[in-house]
Amino acid sequence: MITNTELEFKGDLYPSKIVLMEQDVDSVFFHADNSVILKLTVLRDSMIRFRYTVKGYFSNDFSYAIDKSHSHGYNFLEVTEENDYYQVKTSKVKCRIQKIDMRVSIFDLNDKVILEDELGFHWEECYEHGGNIVKMSKTSKDGECFYGLGDKATQLNLKGKRVENFATDQYAFSKDQEPLYKVVPFYIGLQKKQSYGIFFDNTFRTYFDFCQERRNVTSFWAEGGEMNYYFIYGPQMQDVVTTYTDLTGKPELPPLWALGYHQCKWSYFPESNVKEITAKFRDLKIPCDAIYLDIDYMEGFRCFTWNKEYFPDPKRMVAELAADGFKTIVIIDPGIKIDKEYSVYKEALEKDYFCKRADGPYMKGKVWPGECNFPDYTNPEVREWWAGLFKELVSEIGVKGVWNDMNEPAVMEVPNKTFPMDVRHDYDGNPCSHRKAHNIYGMQMARATYHGVKRFAYPKRPFVITRSAYAGAQRYTSSWTGDNVASWEHLWIANIQVQRMCISGMGFTGSDIGGFAEQPSGELYARWIQLGVFHPFCRTHSSGDHGNQEPWAFDEEVIDITRKFVNLRYQLLPYLYTMFWQYIEEGIPMLKPLVYFDQEDIQTHYRNDEFIFGNQILVCPILEPNSLGRRMYMPRGQWYNYWTSELITGGKELWVDTKFDQIPMFIKAGAIIPKYPVQQYVGELEFDELELDVYYKESKEKSVVYEDAQDGYDYKKGRFSLLSFTTIGKGNEFYIQLYKEGKYDTNYTKFKINLIGLPFKVKEIRIDNEKITYDKRIFDSKNYLIIDKEFTELNIVGI
Repeated sequence: MITNTELEFKGDLYPSKIVLMEQDVDSVFFHADNSVILKLTVLRDSMIRFRYTVKGYFSNDFSYAIDKSHSHGYNFLEVTEENDYYQVKTSKVKCRIQKIDMRVSIFDLNDKVILEDELGFHWEECYEHGGNIVKMSKTSKDGECFYGLGDKATQLNLKGKRVENFATDQYAFSKDQEPLYKVVPFYIGLQKKQSYGIFFDNTFRTYFDFCQERRNVTSFWAEGGEMNYYFIYGPQMQDVVTTYTDLTGKPELPPLWALGYHQCKWSYFPESNVKEITAKFRDLKIPCDAIYLDIDYMEGFRCFTWNKEYFPDPKRMVAELAADGFKTIVIIDPGIKIDKEYSVYKEALEKDYFCKRADGPYMKGKVWPGECNFPDYTNPEVREWWAGLFKELVSEIGVKGVWNDMNEPAVMEVPNKTFPMDVRHDYDGNPCSHRKAHNIYGMQMARATYHGVKRFAYPKRPFVITRSAYAGAQRYTSSWTGDNVASWEHLWIANIQVQRMCISGMGFTGSDIGGFAEQPSGELYARWIQLGVFHPFCRTHSSGDHGNQEPWAFDEEVIDITRKFVNLRYQLLPYLYTMFWQYIEEGIPMLKPLVYFDQEDIQTHYRNDEFIFGNQILVCPILEPNSLGRRMYMPRGQWYNYWTSELITGGKELWVDTKFDQIPMFIKAGAIIPKYPVQQYVGELEFDELELDVYYKESKEKSVVYEDAQDGYDYKKGRFSLLSFTTIGKGNEFYIQLYKEGKYDTNYTKFKINLIGLPFKVKEIRIDNEKITYDKRIFDSKNYLIIDKEFTELNIVGI
């Protein structure tokens, strides 16, 4: 009798028994008698790499995803042999490799199973492409949950889903549609309060099945390349995410203005239209830092050119916009128009920089300019050339950022929407076909763009944004979630996608506020702005074919709500900048799904809507029309309603009333939230005090505020300011302790301290053990103090 499993995998090949084990420092090699080799490498006590070959030797070890500077090194490594298995033990886990079939099981030090192979590694010979389909299946336990995988437009917990990774231009994509723009083959498993991660570093088209096909089996496979994956042990999800983010790399700090509000449309032209848009923002007092120019700024859609009819003097225009606080961002696509009079095309042709078909001719495809050739960004020489093309745009004209689009790569008028799979790539000296290079094409374009913008923006910091990306692209670029739709369903999708991107290492991400395709109602736009200001990247963007989507395209009420929430984002810039600093320093995601925030609470495992912004602000967007309230889950701990200051104890689902000009928003008890005054753009104002909203808590809580010059690289030389606050509530006393690090001296000299939730009437206030005099009338009515920033401890004593 043949079982379903045997039928399904009939024809698949498996490792046979192990005949040799050998160790070389941190790597252990297991050889099977049918030429399969497993190379197990201990990178950290909690991170092990598994690499398989079926041909008796390994190909060159090369990855675009892995950050060469990632931390590695272990405390303990012991390899032992038992009757049935070999064991590799670190100070965190035990890994057992069965002698009979090379199947792997991983245990914690108490012999509790974390993850084990079901069929384990197997493969299918693919004669059509001359390689193998490589497969891995793991046993999944009841109640196990799965998270991550980048921009997937489905529920946060992937249990029961099958997903595909193949970077694709999916205009107006729908919920659950596969595949999308980005490829991040990294997921987090959570089972019995233990988290682990799997990063399948394979750039071919890959698939993940989370118990959809078979109830207790999770599997992943690729249409070529190696079975090469990293296992990361938590047991906290925080540990898994920070380790993965360190492995694939972190960005440098963006300029502070990049965290402001951005405005974009396809397309703002001519110059008079751009000026009209920017003037309206200033007239309406809606803060904005960046204005985008889409493909119509170019001459016939030729990259690195300007349409002189629309923009007769771009340098002057960019300078005038800059004087009013607007940074100009321009789009650059990969398609280079075939035109012998066009200097960029001529130079690339002379130097042989375009991608070629297998039988020799250049790859040709239609995009916006018509017929185009496409640079091979996997060639380091091409990347260097491409970086040099930004000199005029950035150093001479003064453009402050570059937007890479259509880099999946997208091609029009062909069924698969991209390059033919026989196109050849250099792949940094590892020549291959487009089957292998497709998923990293956009990442390598963004990498080349980043190096160019960085070179010519210096001593300022670069800003780059990309639509397509592979794991590790966060080292070079921010991103957005692609061509979404003006619908309530897409507001829900945007909320999920950005949370998912943040725990997939790619934190500097947002969605097109209001939706790219179709026209949002005023209510939908207002609710989207209320969510979008809590995303790391904040930009309204629309296709323009349905009219306008600026805030003033709607009624006065929507304009007021937009202004209120964009103002709030600008007030929270020091908090957001601190979040970003923690992301680049420690790999901590800027947005945290509730399951990341508290994995011990099983109620968080299936929550989609609520998230933690930074470490101490809980946000729950309104995702349905005509809603003046909603049910939400309040995570464990104590939380203050931002709008009413009511204190709520969490760990439960509850109904929260709200208004059209509010969304449910709560501050963690004990938190200190820094605020700047509202500015129309970053750097508009100089101010003498930093506002601190201080929330009382009957115990201890820590908060930090990171600041520097807001641009440039002095922060890397120690010229930053890091304020570490500890609040302690004890009976009728409340303490605020401050510890300072760094050599940067902020412009302000005072703190304005807003005390929220004090449970007692104040009798006296002491700074560094000295009693101070203060205006009791103002304090009693408004609950704020203004004090010199040079203090170590503030002590508020109650009656």
